[in-house]
Amino acid sequence: MPTYIQGRLSRRLPELLDEVRRGTPLRVTEYGEEILHRACRPVTEFGAERWGGLIDDMFATMWIAEGCGLAANQVDVDAQLFVYDLTDEQGDRHVGHAFNPRVETSTALLGTQGGTEGCLSVPGANAPLPRPTHAVLHAYDVDGNPFTVEASGYFARCLIHETQHLAGTVYVDHLSQLTRDEALLQSATNRPSVFTRRTSRENHLTSVR
Repeated sequence: MPTYIQGRLSRRLPELLDEVRRGTPLRVTEYGEEILHRACRPVTEFGAERWGGLIDDMFATMWIAEGCGLAANQVDVDAQLFVYDLTDEQGDRHVGHAFNPRVETSTALLGTQGGTEGCLSVPGANAPLPRPTHAVLHAYDVDGNPFTVEASGYFARCLIHETQHLAGTVYVDHLSQLTRDEALLQSATNRPSVFTRRTSRENHLTSVR
């Protein structure tokens, strides 16, 4: 299974990343909280000393919640930063973080993909949501170095989803009122079981450190 870190082919990583082992789990904000519904501040100062701890904490939080991506405002931090760790349809693993992300898409040339989408801030719900098939991410790493990643399919969906989070848009905002209400009801129903599972995973993480 090829592994790509910040879009570059890299060595194979363990299932449980070092960032996850180092990180401290944070509370995931939920739909309706103000920080999720406004644009986050651009990052102007970089460096691992300033951001490394938060990146580790976000990876740990994402692992516990079984997510593929997590934006900073989902852990109540007002900054344009997200992390991701996912395996796409081809079996390729993509891991990384992105500051001040910008995503380019072109549905006219490359079309859209079907499928459902969920969000850690709307726990236990998912809904059909078409997305562009292809996306190009422009962002900066923790040291302030610019990089570009091309993505398709599930990976493109993730990059678009997380970039929109930082602009104050949650995926359910794209849904019709009826479908959004159904998703929020599904979340309310499933929320207790989701949090029980998250607690179990957090306990497991503590035991293997």
